[in-house]
Amino acid sequence: MKLLKDKIQHEGKVLSDVVLKVDSFLNHQIDPMLMQEIGEELANRYSDEIITKVLTIESSGIAPATFLGLVLGAPVVFARKRKSLTLTDNLYSAQVHSFTKNEVNEISVSKNFLSADDRVVIIDDFLANGEALKGLVDIAQQAGAHIVGAGIVIEKGFQQGGDKLRQEGLRIESLANIKSLANGKVEFFD
Repeated sequence: MKLLKDKIQHEGKVLSDVVLKVDSFLNHQIDPMLMQEIGEELANRYSDEIITKVLTIESSGIAPATFLGLVLGAPVVFARKRKSLTLTDNLYSAQVHSFTKNEVNEISVSKNFLSADDRVVIIDDFLANGEALKGLVDIAQQAGAHIVGAGIVIEKGFQQGGDKLRQEGLRIESLANIKSLANGKVEFFD
């Protein structure tokens, strides 16, 4: 996706060989025009599937998931990382290790919003080691939902998460797949 790759090249900041900061358009400030393009592109890539729910994780997955949900006309459900007073029981839950924060979170989705009748596409902002994606797959499986696949805004293809999950049979559509962040420069797979 050329628009996304251009944004990454011009506005992304390479902080190390494994960390890319994209807070000017995805992780802190959101570029709604880019999110609209992302939603349309993901809908196009999954046009061969019936999708009844879009599943993501708070917080950076919500914007691309919402724009996809808008295009598809499907509800968006997001897994919460923190317990709230109103989300205490009747939950699907999974443990997820965060690469960037180096902490483990329990993510949860209310059983009221995900069921065996659903055909789910999972959306996330980044795919590195695949921990968040595995947690969301686990939650969808607990619900008995059919997982259509996953849509990833930025994949760090030099890390193993995407390869492992693909080998397990998960369809993954990445909009920008990074080959390297070495020497402060972003290099994409073709």
